Amino acid sequence: MDQFDYIIVGGGTAGCILANRLTASGRFRVLMLEAGGEARSMWIPIPAGFSKLLTNPKFNWRFETEPEDNTLRRKIAVPRGKGLGGSTLINGMIYARGQPEDYDSWEQAGARGWGARDVEPYFKKLESYQEGDERRGHDGPMNLSRVDERFPIADAFLQAAREDGHALNEDYNAGRQDGFGYYQVAQHRGRRWSVVDGYLKPARRRGNLCIVTNAHVLRLNLDGRRCAGVTYRVGEREVTVQAKVEVIMAAGAVQTPQILELSGIGRPALLQSLGIPVLHPLAGVGENYIDHFATRMNWRVRNTVTLNEMARGWRLALAVAEYFTRRTGILTLGTGLVHGFVRTRPELPTPDVQYFFVHASYANAAERILDRAPGMTIGVTQLRPESVGSIHARSADPHAGPVIRPNFLASEVDQQCMVRGMQIARRIVGQPALRKYIEHEMSPGSDVVSDADWLEFARANGQTIYHPIGTCRMGEDDDAVVDLRLRVRGLAGLRVVDASVMPRMVSGNTQAAVMMVAEKAAELILEDAGRG
Repeated sequence: MDQFDYIIVGGGTAGCILANRLTASGRFRVLMLEAGGEARSMWIPIPAGFSKLLTNPKFNWRFETEPEDNTLRRKIAVPRGKGLGGSTLINGMIYARGQPEDYDSWEQAGARGWGARDVEPYFKKLESYQEGDERRGHDGPMNLSRVDERFPIADAFLQAAREDGHALNEDYNAGRQDGFGYYQVAQHRGRRWSVVDGYLKPARRRGNLCIVTNAHVLRLNLDGRRCAGVTYRVGEREVTVQAKVEVIMAAGAVQTPQILELSGIGRPALLQSLGIPVLHPLAGVGENYIDHFATRMNWRVRNTVTLNEMARGWRLALAVAEYFTRRTGILTLGTGLVHGFVRTRPELPTPDVQYFFVHASYANAAERILDRAPGMTIGVTQLRPESVGSIHARSADPHAGPVIRPNFLASEVDQQCMVRGMQIARRIVGQPALRKYIEHEMSPGSDVVSDADWLEFARANGQTIYHPIGTCRMGEDDDAVVDLRLRVRGLAGLRVVDASVMPRMVSGNTQAAVMMVAEKAAELILEDAGRG
């Protein structure tokens, strides 16, 4: 039975950061287990390649929610990255820290030491953003850049936002989020920049890091009140490894609670119903699931060429040639071109809705199939939803996907916010700057007028935008799963470091927050090792 100082379960965003930071001194021997494979595909470094990867079972677990009444019994896709690099291989690359108030709310909820002032140094530590001022990091492992491509209809959208009374904001990650502008993305010279590029490649040269891919973790092994190691399967072979210091769960907000439950850690009644022996009761495992719910509003446009036409035929051939010769053009684009952060009510202290503008429209948004005629889309999402769901193991079978119940739109606040956010988007599009481009609104369409109509549209068409958090919430109360140093409560030798520890949602795409959590966690782990 092999022994390591640390065993990291999950080779995604947090796992790659931990693998780098924990092996840097050479003092510790670290094993990282990843259920997927190596990050090998011609589409990974090409930013627009996300559309090819997002539905590929080799790189996406392709989870789905359970049918729920709030969303008209629809199953909703919950993509999760699979393979070294995790979701940074397949996401839209948008980088958004969130609002300082988000992290102050964590602290107010009991996560002392995780307030805005506490976490800002870790954002700066990971960033390499050359366009920012002293509030941003400039020499970290993650290369970031502002979207370079400019299109007349996108500039017209920005002008329309100004005509509607909104400000422009060149750096929504520098403290104040309100306003519109071009997104910041995890790219370097026109290529996707994943955590594999920023963290894992430098670490793989170290002899004290061992990586096992295609390793499906079956369970954590407990020895009384201590997590002693992990059992995983590679092919037909089961392997058990021991952790001399700690096992670190970094499998993400969907799979971390499932693995804990498969290991006998969780709600006793649930575990017993699945035939799993209760080894460590912990009621909060799998609870507090929060995700960003979004609608996509589409318009048929004119007097311009959009991605719908650029991404096919001779125009696509030209775009491919441009990308491979100059690393510019439409193949550098991800899921968002222009951002908008707005307040749906003037009395709100900070924005509560985020927009994703792109000059494209989808015939099938879930499968990323573009329309043939010219179109544009505004994605609308509520930043801090109040609706809370759960993620739990479906059975004792480690290969069965978990039961995901998001409970979207359960809160009246969430319903009102989504309705107002869509209404504001329509109002912006109606401004003079866009009139020469807009032919008609396709979705939801001009017949949607009342608040009830808007809400029904959201229920019938909304999707997650793939930001699950909270299922192993940190805190000091009885329902918290991990303490403020991310150690599983009541157990030695086990920690959780991924989006599942976040007590509340952050105002924007969650990739940046997960990176921050991993950077801070690495420091906490090394501090604890120094005391040992």
